Amino acid sequence: MSSTATDSHADFRDQLVDVADFNERIVGAYNRGEGELGLEADPGTARSIIPAGTGALRDFSYISPEIPEFLPDNCVGCMDCVTQCPDTAILGKVAEPETLESNLSELNGDGETIAQQWTQTNKYWKVREKKGLGGGKFGIFIDPTKCKGCGECVEACGTHDALKMITKNDQNVSWYKNAFAFYQQMPDTPSKFVNEKALNDMMLVEKSLLYVGGAGSCMGCGEATVLRMLMAATGFAYGQENMGIVAATGCNTVYTSTYPYNPYLISWTNSLFENAPADAMGVRARWDQLGWKDKRLWVIGGDGAMLDIGFQSLSRMFASGMDIKVLVLDTQVYSNTGGQASTSSYHGQNAKMASYGKAAHGKKENRKELANIAMMHKNVYVAQSTAAHPNHLYKAILEANEYPGPAIVNTFTTCQPEHGVGDDRSHHQAKLAADSRTFPVFIYDPRKGERFKDRLSLVGNPNVKQDWYLHPKTKEQIDFIYFARTEGRFSKHFDKDGNPSQELLDARQDRLENWRLLQELAGVV
Repeated sequence: MSSTATDSHADFRDQLVDVADFNERIVGAYNRGEGELGLEADPGTARSIIPAGTGALRDFSYISPEIPEFLPDNCVGCMDCVTQCPDTAILGKVAEPETLESNLSELNGDGETIAQQWTQTNKYWKVREKKGLGGGKFGIFIDPTKCKGCGECVEACGTHDALKMITKNDQNVSWYKNAFAFYQQMPDTPSKFVNEKALNDMMLVEKSLLYVGGAGSCMGCGEATVLRMLMAATGFAYGQENMGIVAATGCNTVYTSTYPYNPYLISWTNSLFENAPADAMGVRARWDQLGWKDKRLWVIGGDGAMLDIGFQSLSRMFASGMDIKVLVLDTQVYSNTGGQASTSSYHGQNAKMASYGKAAHGKKENRKELANIAMMHKNVYVAQSTAAHPNHLYKAILEANEYPGPAIVNTFTTCQPEHGVGDDRSHHQAKLAADSRTFPVFIYDPRKGERFKDRLSLVGNPNVKQDWYLHPKTKEQIDFIYFARTEGRFSKHFDKDGNPSQELLDARQDRLENWRLLQELAGVV
């Protein structure tokens, strides 16, 4: 954005809302519980304007009785916990020893315990020391005002056991606030510690943290993690000023713009349920007129917005050839309006408008495979991925940004209330969805060759040449029935002995047929 354009936009914005006043007067009133009754209407409210990053001022510390505790001796610096947190409540940083010691020396009281949060991992310390490059100490810090206590970070940490949930009390919450304040005052991670091939490292640096938390999403929300990863990858590669969002009505627009809070540090606008791609076409055209061709424009919507009512708008955008990217948050249900079935819902799924009862046993319609349909459009980059496959998803986002034309990244996003799973299960269920062929991951890149099999890669799925993946220890077949047993939305399809219904058997066959189609298109069978 040119300085002239920046100044004119800033002048227009400031005529409508004074950011400092907004944060102090309006956000302050809402934080005190006085906003709705005590504030007068103003031009900013009338225009639905919310300044960037006001979610940073929101305090969720009252929500959960538990908070994660970091066990530094067990940490390997993988950054999975930081990546998977849906609320930007757990962050990591690498510091050079001299810089760390200098800052620690200025602390009073908590200095010794905060110093213990920094550890010497193989990744950032030992390997670099052996090479004579100088190691850095790695620290993990939890923001108690953003943490909702979902435990997703603990699940993502897996066998490393570097995190555990503990009970909150006044003393440890006070310590967490002081420790996080120290994290914030420390300099940004030096670039020499950020390995661009280890894509999780992107969240080590400030320019990638464009989703500040404070959103009103559910505990452990699978959508929010994907949004944070989109912000991180695009911000890391292009910078804060070179990204914009057009969001279709859905859960994502509710929890990211519940007045007066929003978690984005980038330009965004919310559009209607059915026309976000068309809205984005107008934005792209205007940006191109202004010479802003390098700015990245993303459309965000759920399965309802993109597979159902907004599909025609999406298809038209693909046909236009315009340089617009799409992120689909596929929860397989209309989460925002009470959990109705969508064309993304699985066969037999128990949802509103497709309930399980005596006459009908859940959803009867076939699932629409959006990514498959997108691949049939000419010259469109297509990826299907999950947050539980961070390298795969990050690669897809980075490649979509680079692709000179329309691109779509379709993601499996766990909705805990509608799927009937625990708050800490987004990562686990997304991975299982891919392993069981329920939601295979793949990338289709038209630049890879003339033939379909050259363009489509199934890398990221286990046992690519086989029908099903077998559990490495038990040798149990990981199929759709295995997946369905883990989610409440399919629970009524199992009898008292655990036998699946015919509907689930049909759904398994449907998933197998879809997988075999992808295998054939990719030329692996």
